[in-house]
Amino acid sequence: MEQAYFHSVTLDKDKCKGCTNCIKHCPTEAIRVRSNKAVIIRERCIDCGECIRVCPYHAKKAVTDSPDILKGYKYKIALPAPSLYGQFGPPYSRERIISALLQMGFDYVFEVARAAEIVTQASEIFLQSDDIKTPVISSACPAVVRLIQVRFPNLIDNLLKIESPMEVAAALAKQEVHEKYGIPYEDMGAFFLSPCAAKVTSVKAPYENKKSRVDGVLAIKDIYLPLLELMKKQKGGVPEPFSLSSAIGVAWAGTGGESDALDRGRRIAVHGIKNINDILEQAVQESLDNIDFIEALACPEGCLGGPLTVENPFIAKVNLKNEIEKIKKSDAHKIKKIESVDEFIWKSTVEYRPIMKLDDDMMKALEKMQMIDELTEGLPGLDCGACGAPSCRALAEDIVRENARETDCIFKLREKVSDIANQLHQID
Repeated sequence: MEQAYFHSVTLDKDKCKGCTNCIKHCPTEAIRVRSNKAVIIRERCIDCGECIRVCPYHAKKAVTDSPDILKGYKYKIALPAPSLYGQFGPPYSRERIISALLQMGFDYVFEVARAAEIVTQASEIFLQSDDIKTPVISSACPAVVRLIQVRFPNLIDNLLKIESPMEVAAALAKQEVHEKYGIPYEDMGAFFLSPCAAKVTSVKAPYENKKSRVDGVLAIKDIYLPLLELMKKQKGGVPEPFSLSSAIGVAWAGTGGESDALDRGRRIAVHGIKNINDILEQAVQESLDNIDFIEALACPEGCLGGPLTVENPFIAKVNLKNEIEKIKKSDAHKIKKIESVDEFIWKSTVEYRPIMKLDDDMMKALEKMQMIDELTEGLPGLDCGACGAPSCRALAEDIVRENARETDCIFKLREKVSDIANQLHQID
């Protein structure tokens, strides 16, 4: 059974101006503006972070762990997402970044890119199965998995049920530290350095397993400046031990990295939540029969454009490309080969999270659906957002759910005021 749904995206009401920017961009219509403040509908939110990105007042934020969480563990392991490397320009190589993480207080660094290499192999084995449902949809982006849960339940069986590189990295890192140094597992803490809010949610309420192997999530934006300062002060060579990953794993940070690494079938890479919405609509309509694999990343330019990053995603893309080219020219990193995919298969199941359920009683639900249709017909159909809902139909649903009134629509309010004025005039 799936765990209760935790949310990492929250609202700072003091900063919110009720501008309605967020309601127009939310892919699941999870936000309303009521009494001049945004309200996030928990059941609908997929923690994609789109509202964080578009809010001009920075009223939306992601709840991540404070660096103080490190103090609770004797041995601290950093799990840097490959998107971290794109945040820094050419002078700041991967070696320097990892060295700075060790200076920052971490005892060990295990690149998530190394786990991405293994997940790539596991995915290739999985895709060779005859009974898979195509197109197979990548499950590496938690926001996409949640989007499928709430809006496209027919595609749940299409999800690639292989653990994410983050989870695999946490497991391998702890195993490696235990075998190398004899550190007890209970003394270790593995901390993911994240570009996005959705990863926080997937750690607090995982869909791959009953409990995440990651012990905390730090936002890249929170460690960026301390890392930069440490790198500026670095002198001499780069300390060992750490094994740098290959270009395959590092490339996962950007759009196309995962799908390009796969060696079979027709593959497409989609980024940006609106584009993913459109592609999944096509998949539901079974108009993607000639596509075998869909790489779907909710953020623009993939994880490089995550709301918890610092650098412009297009500049980050160039930075990452520079690093990948350097890797290809260096000595080849030995990718750990796997024989079986079984240990990487999900231990839990993803379930449909209905967000349109109007009533437990089927007849009442049908009656409410009819009421929504009738109300929608009576509204202007402009989807202007002035009422605080993203569309006229969303307002109609809110009215039926008793969360709004018809006069929240300024056109309906004007009609009512006009009617009252006419009535008063007739009385005179």
